[in-house]
Amino acid sequence: MENITKKRLIVLSSPSGGGKSTVARYLLKTFQKLKFSISATTRPQRPKELHGKDYYFISKDEFLLKVSDNQFVEHEEIFGNHYGTLHSEVDNAFKRDECLLFDIDVKGAISVRNAYPNDSLLIFLAPPRPEVLEERLRKRQTESEEQIKIRLERNAIEMSYKDEFDYVVINEVLETTLETVKNIVEQNMA
Repeated sequence: MENITKKRLIVLSSPSGGGKSTVARYLLKTFQKLKFSISATTRPQRPKELHGKDYYFISKDEFLLKVSDNQFVEHEEIFGNHYGTLHSEVDNAFKRDECLLFDIDVKGAISVRNAYPNDSLLIFLAPPRPEVLEERLRKRQTESEEQIKIRLERNAIEMSYKDEFDYVVINEVLETTLETVKNIVEQNMA
C-alpha cells in the first residue's frame, strides 16, 4: 500500500461563481484544525467583509512593496486588483500546527504547490456547464455588467488549469459537492 503524505495546505480553486467560498465556509465549520488563509488584496472591501478576517485590505503601493520584498507565496493581478498570500500566513499556521484553507485563483493554487509541494492539496471546483457560472455571478449581484463580462472571459482560462489539480469536483448539486470535498479533505489532511 502506498504511503500518502498528509497535507497541511488545502487549496480550493474554481472560475468565478464556481462555489469556492461556499465550500470553504463548509469546510471551516467541519474541520476544527482547518483555518482560513487570509489573502491580501488591493480590491475595495465589499459590504460585510472584515479586514483581517476575509482579506487584508491594503493599498496598491503597500502590496507592490511586499511583492518587491518577496513576502508573497503567490500573488496575481485579477480584474485590475492585486491578490496574494503572505509567507507569514503559512509560517504562522505551521508554527501553531494548523492546516490552512485557501480560496484562490488557479495560478495562485499552482504557486502554492510550487512553494510547498509536499504540503499542498489542490481541489478544483468545476461547473456542470459553463452557463451555470454566469447564472451564479448574476444572482450574487456584486459585480457590474462589465465586471461579469471580464470574469466570464477569464473562466475559460481558469478551466484550462483543472488537470493540474489533485482532484476535480463537478459542483452541480451543492450537498453532493460538500460531501465529496469533505471526504477528500478528511482522507488527505494532516
